[in-house]
Amino acid sequence: MDIESPSGSAERFKLYDELELQEFQDKFVIKSHESPNQGFWISRVDGNINPIDDDTISETPSMTSTIYGVVGTIRLVVGTYAIVITSRKEVGSFLGFPVYRLTSMRVLACNEALRFSTSQEKKDEAYFLTLLKIVESMPGLYYSYEIDITLNLQRRSKLVEGWMSKPLWKQADPRYVWNKHLMEELIEFKLDRFILPLVQGSFQTDELKLKDSCAKLTLISRRCTRRLGTRMWRRGANFEGDTANFIETEQLLEIEDFRFSFLQVRGSIPLLWEQIVDLSYKPSLRVISHEQTPIIVERHFHDLSQRYGEILAVDLTDKHGVEGQLSAAYAAEMQNQQSVRYVPFDFHLHCGSSNFDNLKILYDQISEDFEKQRYFLIDSKGDILEEQKGIIRSNCIDSLDRTNVTQCYMAQKSINLQLHRIGVLTDSECISMFEEEYGKFRILWAEQGDEISLEYAGTNALKGDLVRYGKKTLAGLIKDGISALSRYYLNNFHDGIRQDALDLISGHYTVSRNIPSPFQRNSFEPLSKTVNMQYLPVASALIIGGLTATTFTLQQAGRNAQHCVSSVLCAGITAGVMAIVKANGRQFCSRPRLCGLL
Repeated sequence: MDIESPSGSAERFKLYDELELQEFQDKFVIKSHESPNQGFWISRVDGNINPIDDDTISETPSMTSTIYGVVGTIRLVVGTYAIVITSRKEVGSFLGFPVYRLTSMRVLACNEALRFSTSQEKKDEAYFLTLLKIVESMPGLYYSYEIDITLNLQRRSKLVEGWMSKPLWKQADPRYVWNKHLMEELIEFKLDRFILPLVQGSFQTDELKLKDSCAKLTLISRRCTRRLGTRMWRRGANFEGDTANFIETEQLLEIEDFRFSFLQVRGSIPLLWEQIVDLSYKPSLRVISHEQTPIIVERHFHDLSQRYGEILAVDLTDKHGVEGQLSAAYAAEMQNQQSVRYVPFDFHLHCGSSNFDNLKILYDQISEDFEKQRYFLIDSKGDILEEQKGIIRSNCIDSLDRTNVTQCYMAQKSINLQLHRIGVLTDSECISMFEEEYGKFRILWAEQGDEISLEYAGTNALKGDLVRYGKKTLAGLIKDGISALSRYYLNNFHDGIRQDALDLISGHYTVSRNIPSPFQRNSFEPLSKTVNMQYLPVASALIIGGLTATTFTLQQAGRNAQHCVSSVLCAGITAGVMAIVKANGRQFCSRPRLCGLL
């Protein structure tokens, strides 16, 4: 089944899939195993890139190893750093071509000139290098050597003849290329067969047996890089209308001689709003009033309608409390969006923590529009039988847990329609009647939810049991509790530096020797406030010690009046320290130091 080019005759572009890394005292050499005369070298002194020639290798390398791709290069204060793939895992195929998950990276330092730098430059370079070490462990990165995985099936079907013969980086949709900024220097030197676009998101696939038909179900999620970031430091939209945690999810069903594609998107509420960590479990949420807010909302939905057609905006936030204030502001702005249908649905009110089936209430509200939007369908000849005419855009506060449960429900409705269309199931049948296959379907969505949550919030998704089993379990409740505590810790004490790492590799912050050090003059927060984190362990020790001493003296208070006074004194000191920590909570948290909130 060939839908990759209208004629099927154009030669497909393919990247080198195994490379040899040779390490010398003055350079790194990277060349193809398949074509040893094809490659380049990077000077370890000045970081310059050069093509290999007969004079490149005149000695024996100190070390030789196999790598599986080049993520890209980045120039910091003084040195250049190349990031290479040191291990991978094949996770399935997309339209017949292997897809890999990147499992480990290595940063190659080309910074010999660093020894001639100033003291401040060395400090800055050390911090930036720490950020690159964080990048080495970034989760959920996928790629293919033979096919661009940034484009969904419907967009691919409309490509002009010969498009697949272009280098993969030219085929790719730049908004979903995670390493777009890192590829720039390789592009400049026309190293096309070494330039490997990466997608961050999720890739899950499994085989289904439905009656007499064998099917392949693939779930691929693509994270947009325009407002890349962590849960608490990238909320809402920027002035261009790009939203945090914006993800396109494609459910691809291949069965008999047909391929179906069903798209959904998620993303933060497209207003200007923030929720800055301050040691509290739920930091205060603030909607930022700005004269450009209507323009921001208009830009966001105009972009969506240009790409996907009719938009159904499903808002899953609570309609009371602080979430209710944000939801009300969103609803007010949506009254001006005549071409978008806005549907508020209080997920917690209707579904609570376990009533997954109550999403039928939401479906009944939108079913007519949902079924009109349809799905994409193509046959074995490449003929388009159906196009998806619109899309559901879902959100909750984080656009993670409630959103994933809801998207799974809508995907199930769509796959039933698709199977009815080709007669695999009768109109009275649905996929949930096939227990084993339905279980596979739910696991794909649950695993995808975990991976997306890990990338944005640092933990697996909450409410995963609702997706996996359609109900809550004790093990799931315990897992959710651990994940909630982990999110609290990571959001407060780790995500500031993780946000800096994302801003650096995505190019939202560009390093230059010609501007003042960001650690001497910070546009977001004075550095003097960020160093207060070093006092948090002391404050924590005082609080724990004070509570312990208070408990001990209370136990002794009945025997001795002096212990009663000591107990009151310890309790007072402990309360005072706790009050100081609470009042200065923001200054005790890990905060980004490179870019502002917008």
